[in-house]
Amino acid sequence: MRRAIAAHRRGAWPQQAALDTVTLAYDDRHRRRIRLIAGSGERYLLDLPRAHHLVDGDGLELEGGGYIRVRAAAEPVFEITAREPADLLRIAWHLGNRHLPVQITGKGLRIRLDHVIAEMVTGLGGRIAELEAPFDPEGGAYFAGGHQHGDG
Repeated sequence: MRRAIAAHRRGAWPQQAALDTVTLAYDDRHRRRIRLIAGSGERYLLDLPRAHHLVDGDGLELEGGGYIRVRAAAEPVFEITAREPADLLRIAWHLGNRHLPVQITGKGLRIRLDHVIAEMVTGLGGRIAELEAPFDPEGGAYFAGGHQHGDG
């Protein structure tokens, strides 16, 4: 089984060197060591010196050459929009105040399914749509570039 020994930020690795793709849900993208089954059916071992939060488009460098492209899997999420920009900002503040992972989309926010939070959001003037979509939340202010990775 080939080993993936380093993680590289999206845009900071040679994408033409991708040999395979692995699609992972949000909970499976913060790892140090795990067995991966790629789209081709090939098995790999993620074997990093420390845990990394992987995001859609990252590359996992393989021992001996080549890369595996990381893709965020579609999973159940709530898409949040609001009639007024100020309402959406207020909702974002309340979600952040609860330390919830939040993805910023083109015109709204995306969170994991949570019906208690959905009630709060609608009470603040938000609209909720339940859908299956990749969940790739912001990494937080204390992560360089949104998430930390090895060199490159």
